[in-house]
Amino acid sequence: MTLRHHERSEGSALPAVVVSGLVKRFVKVEALKEVSFDVQHGELFGIVGPDGAGKTTLFRILTTLIVPDAGSATVLGLDVVRDLWAIRSRVGYMPGRFSLYPDLSVAENLEFFASVFGTTVEKGYELIAPVYKQIEPFRDRRADALSGGMKQKLALSCALVHRPDILLLDEPTTGVDAVSRREFWDQLDVLKSQGLTIVVSTPYMDEAIRCDRVALMQTGRVLDVDRPATISERFPLPLFAVSGASRYRMLHALREFAHAHSVYPFGETLHYTDARPGHPESEIMSELSSYLREHGFNDAAIRPIAAGIEDSFMHLMESPDAKVAQ
Repeated sequence: MTLRHHERSEGSALPAVVVSGLVKRFVKVEALKEVSFDVQHGELFGIVGPDGAGKTTLFRILTTLIVPDAGSATVLGLDVVRDLWAIRSRVGYMPGRFSLYPDLSVAENLEFFASVFGTTVEKGYELIAPVYKQIEPFRDRRADALSGGMKQKLALSCALVHRPDILLLDEPTTGVDAVSRREFWDQLDVLKSQGLTIVVSTPYMDEAIRCDRVALMQTGRVLDVDRPATISERFPLPLFAVSGASRYRMLHALREFAHAHSVYPFGETLHYTDARPGHPESEIMSELSSYLREHGFNDAAIRPIAAGIEDSFMHLMESPDAKVAQ
């Protein structure tokens, strides 16, 4: 089974999404600051950043719910301001907060959303089946009586029932348990394999690595755009994992080291970034070992590590003028 596509429709030669210099202000808050990126057809593209990064504002513009103050954006070759009605019929949108009708049953919600788009559940069933079959035994249960994971599956089914050409998901796994999060991303992989273009926002770095490409966002700015592995490979400084007892005291001690660029807790270890690019790792490790022993951390273990997407994001957050990869 393959998804329907508008191969000959306007803008088919363009990327699925093109965002250029978007600016959006709310009173004194500039939510988006000249945001630019594109999304290719069939791509699973992630918008990654913490609360307040501007992700939801961006999604509201792409789904034609609000208009930008400056810049432009197209979805499937259609302008988000001029062509809003054409866009809405071709987009599947899942907002961050559960927005279905709590007093309606699972089946009634799905039937309602199908009717809004002039179709039926039967016509869209083949596409939604991998997701919907998991909650279909509860089709008569009210939506507000569902668990977080089941609400998530219902919302995704409703976003897909009209067989959209692009799926826009705003933080779909926030507040959902780890198992449901993993299952949800497995479902996105299946949809992507069928040719659907997916744009998803998330604050979780472990979800970012499942995307083809990501845009890292912070306080309304795009810090970098690329494949997660490529962003990690550009990490410019020596990086080490440091472990030992009294981790909290060690964290503060390392931040006082003369050549420390940054030190953050990561799971059971501390990630120490040295401020000397290209400096031999063996010399840094020797200096760190001596420094920590002098401060009473005799059991400290130090090893060089490759940067992950989390390390890269932290580094880019500290460098607001970092050049965006295009």
